[in-house]
Amino acid sequence: MTQPPPPPPHQPPSQPPNQPPQPPQPGYGYPPVPPPAQPPQPGYGYPGAQQNPYAQQPPAHPAPQPPAPGYGAQPHNPYAQPTQPMQAVQPGYGYPGQGQPPTVPMQPQPAPGGGGRNNSTLFIVVAAVVAIALIVGGGIWYAKSSGDDDKKNDTASSSGGTGGSNGKGSGGSGGGGGKEKVPSDPAAKVLFQVPLPQTDDTVVTSGSWLTDTVYAKSGIAEIVGYDPAKGTELWTLKLPGPICAASGHVTADGRTAITFQPKMPAKNSSAGCSQIAAIDLTAGKKLWTKSINSGDYPITFQNVTVAQQTVAVGSSDGGAAFDIDSGKALWQPKPDDTCYDAGYGGGSRLVAVRKCGEYGDRKLSIQTIDPKSGKVISEYKMPDGVEYAAVVSTDPLVIAADVGDAAGDGSGISDYFSIDAATGKLLARIPAPGDTYGGRCDGITRIEGCRQVVAGNGRLYLMTEPHDGKGDFSRTNEIVSFDLKTGKPTGQRAEAGDGYTLSPLRMDGGNLLAYNAPPYDKGGQVVSIDGGSFKATKLLENPAERSVRQAETSLLPDYAELLFAKGRLYMSAVYAHKSSSSYGKEYLVMAFGTDG
Repeated sequence: MTQPPPPPPHQPPSQPPNQPPQPPQPGYGYPPVPPPAQPPQPGYGYPGAQQNPYAQQPPAHPAPQPPAPGYGAQPHNPYAQPTQPMQAVQPGYGYPGQGQPPTVPMQPQPAPGGGGRNNSTLFIVVAAVVAIALIVGGGIWYAKSSGDDDKKNDTASSSGGTGGSNGKGSGGSGGGGGKEKVPSDPAAKVLFQVPLPQTDDTVVTSGSWLTDTVYAKSGIAEIVGYDPAKGTELWTLKLPGPICAASGHVTADGRTAITFQPKMPAKNSSAGCSQIAAIDLTAGKKLWTKSINSGDYPITFQNVTVAQQTVAVGSSDGGAAFDIDSGKALWQPKPDDTCYDAGYGGGSRLVAVRKCGEYGDRKLSIQTIDPKSGKVISEYKMPDGVEYAAVVSTDPLVIAADVGDAAGDGSGISDYFSIDAATGKLLARIPAPGDTYGGRCDGITRIEGCRQVVAGNGRLYLMTEPHDGKGDFSRTNEIVSFDLKTGKPTGQRAEAGDGYTLSPLRMDGGNLLAYNAPPYDKGGQVVSIDGGSFKATKLLENPAERSVRQAETSLLPDYAELLFAKGRLYMSAVYAHKSSSSYGKEYLVMAFGTDG
């Protein structure tokens, strides 16, 4: 599970010309997410090259996360209705900019006497230490979805870890039922391109969504809705500051949620990701905006998700939830709570990753909770030695964790845990050695931060690490699957093809959709892998034109957001930065589509 290192400072490349751009060093407007992964060098598979986009990159080791103020036993009902009205807040004087770590590293300190979260001094210390962890942690966040199997509560599809039960829970194993049609000709053309916004430093542009009527993408302190086929701008929603995190889940009526900064920050700093908002993607409007204080300071939320009609946000100060339509508070952090909801996984279910105890001796539990009442439906206690966990999927329920820091490759994954959401019983624990399987999860800052791993149809789908192909200097890999009930390999294996690299995208009914990163002289592909036979069928193939290939190579699923539906592929950047004439054309969005 090799993970690319954080990018070097933005400077002209020393590699051959026509190289895809490298994301620059985080700077202006940098919110509390790790820096982007370094893009692969262009021309992977060119004669003389010995790597492909996913191969042999040095690991970036995640930094430890300091404990939240207050430790101890978990309270009986952590999701009780708040007793105090929520307060709209402005960043307090002296609130540390999260893009500016102190010059002397601070050691995590427990709250004096195990007290609550209203200690303002401690909040500042913790926020500063968290800034260090976020900056050096490596990796990026991708939007995720439970696929389009459950249209009642979740209609969008995104890259990263996704779920989809095809109506069979974790026991399903049949293929078919997919909604993506096989075109008469999979050859695709460029539908539209959106230039990368220009800025003096790096600004996060995470967040992309797809509905029946709009493709929406975040820019610099804005979200723009486009016609999905033509790229015509339908609406623009301006925000006071950059987006920090975006849920990949979309309700049936086209609503989602984000967190963002309350203003444009000064250079190399952050105004704090304290603002929570629900967005109507059909109308291009903000439904409501909320924020929550911890003592005298606003809480920064690194995690946001949507489950049914609930927006849930998590942090080291605890979790909160709101009705997506009205903004009514369903629960908020409690000052005397000695455990906290670090974040949530959404979609058709709501799952909390709840943490107790001090850093180095932390206890984690995975709770399936009712999205409306907050009542705990089931709970699974993670084994000792797990400091961080990430939600791969809520339906079926699959958790990724690095047990005892055994991964050793920066992927954040040593094992996957398949859990019965109704009872909290562990169904299977699936080891995933980093030198064998790809994909990674950022459980430190993003509870839904898994990418290139998919759960659904009673299976866990993993990409293998690239290995030598048949041709000179070529590399390739496969996608394999594991049974979620037994944890055993199914024997299913889909080959990428010589020079290609397969990575899972999402479920489509009982089938798996995957992106096939191309060799030097081809365009990328989207394939549908039958959940029963594991036969791969090509749904789309991008143009092999050199300029298109170069741009596509800068938006591969390792470090970009990919959405596919109705024969169209949308690839988008998660960072904007100052471009250099030394680099090729860079795009915020590239959209491809077939004729039918």
